[in-house]
Amino acid sequence: MRISDLSGISRREFAKMTALGLVSQAVPGALAQAAGRKVGYCVIGLGTIADHFMRGVQTSSNSKITGLVSGHRDKAERIAAQYGVPKSSIYSYEDMDKFRDNKTIDAVYVALPNSMHAEYTIRSAKAGKHVLCEKPMSTTVSEAEAMIAACKAAQVQLMIAYRLHYEPLHLKAVKLIKDGALGKVQTINGAFGFNANPTAWRLNKALAGGGSLFDVGIYVLNASRYLTGEEPVKFTAVTSTIDQDGRFSTMEENVSWTTKFPSGIVATGSSTYGAQMPGYFKVFASKGWLEMGPAYNYDGLKLRANFSSGDKGSPNIEIDDASPEKDPMHFTREADHFSECVLKNQTPKSSGEEGLLDMKYIYEIYASA
Repeated sequence: MRISDLSGISRREFAKMTALGLVSQAVPGALAQAAGRKVGYCVIGLGTIADHFMRGVQTSSNSKITGLVSGHRDKAERIAAQYGVPKSSIYSYEDMDKFRDNKTIDAVYVALPNSMHAEYTIRSAKAGKHVLCEKPMSTTVSEAEAMIAACKAAQVQLMIAYRLHYEPLHLKAVKLIKDGALGKVQTINGAFGFNANPTAWRLNKALAGGGSLFDVGIYVLNASRYLTGEEPVKFTAVTSTIDQDGRFSTMEENVSWTTKFPSGIVATGSSTYGAQMPGYFKVFASKGWLEMGPAYNYDGLKLRANFSSGDKGSPNIEIDDASPEKDPMHFTREADHFSECVLKNQTPKSSGEEGLLDMKYIYEIYASA
């Protein structure tokens, strides 16, 4: 039943349906939205990225933190007190499935190492909870497919946390290209990386799935896709490890790749765990150029562009915009979007299928290298 189907029901009939619990069964999302109820999130894993998300949810108009899953009870209780989460809504990884019966939890945010994404997404879906999962969505293509299948079977939404899909300057860059302001795009260059801490879990291939491409290269790869609005048809790639200091015994240090798109656009990308490489992308087109740098940080993003209007004698159009938004606003926008999708039963913009495509392309890059 749709919310529009209730328009002809009398107040008495509506009250009767409410008493019997039939309205909430018929239109749970629409009813919750109409009542102004916020979507409750259980955060699985309480590391750095989870902290950004929880602080973002604090300023969200339609989301709140209602549960926690952690292997450290004392840490979880401290965070629970900060966000008003009752101790009864704190779970361990072993007993997490009990939150099936917790009606304050509508969705989960999976903020675990990459290798754990599939297991906890599937468990959450089976418990009837919608899933917002960090990227990369998994470590293999088959895991990503299993995550999508589990959420579809449980009739819950699955969104991958591509926060920049909802960031204003990235959206502005996409619009400029889509509207033809730059003319025909010819090539795109992008890169992102940092000098990895030797004790970080991301240097363990069993947990991370791969090297810098999985962690930061995915930003560059995904950006080339939404900037062009196309899907790659060919990859060439190389990998290298320069620092023989023991950090890269199970994975590569550097990855560089070239992507060809159906229109003929060529994009190059690089990622590293061996040097500070501020994230950026540059778009070169027939009427001018566009660049963002920093492009992938939580705040301080900057967009610059210079292009001709095409009118003879007219000066070039220049854009120099800096984002006023501060961390953790990206996470607020991300939560807002997913909660709206949950309430309206709509497919998220960055769905599981979006994450699956990146997983396939990551493996194509590795195969080429």
